[in-house]
Amino acid sequence: MSFNTPADLRYAKTHEWVRAEGDAVVVGITDYAQDALGDVVYIDLPAVGDSFAAGEVFGVIESVKASSDLYAPVGGEVIAVNSDLEDDQSVVNNDPYGTGWMIRLKPSGEEGELLDAAAYEQVVAEEQENQ
Repeated sequence: MSFNTPADLRYAKTHEWVRAEGDAVVVGITDYAQDALGDVVYIDLPAVGDSFAAGEVFGVIESVKASSDLYAPVGGEVIAVNSDLEDDQSVVNNDPYGTGWMIRLKPSGEEGELLDAAAYEQVVAEEQENQ
């Protein structure tokens, strides 16, 4: 199965994506992750002002199939949270790279191991082989 993996984003092996926007970065989960989770029913996101190290859990996403931690792909301070997700979590399933974004961070300069689209697609392919 093929998943949308935009080339202009960077990816964490834990299935979060990062997009630079000015001095901030936007974080969400990948198309592969939302598909693996199934219908998202609840998302617990941090508050504006919270800070996270790269690789630290910043929230939880729950679906009809499973509950999964969300990991910060880069370190930084939360400067915005997508409050639309409180009312309609299905946006994550329908548009994970657009209106389904989760948090905006002011990066601290600390990055986890981020992958380009091709490297992330390889991670997904290996996971699918092992299922």
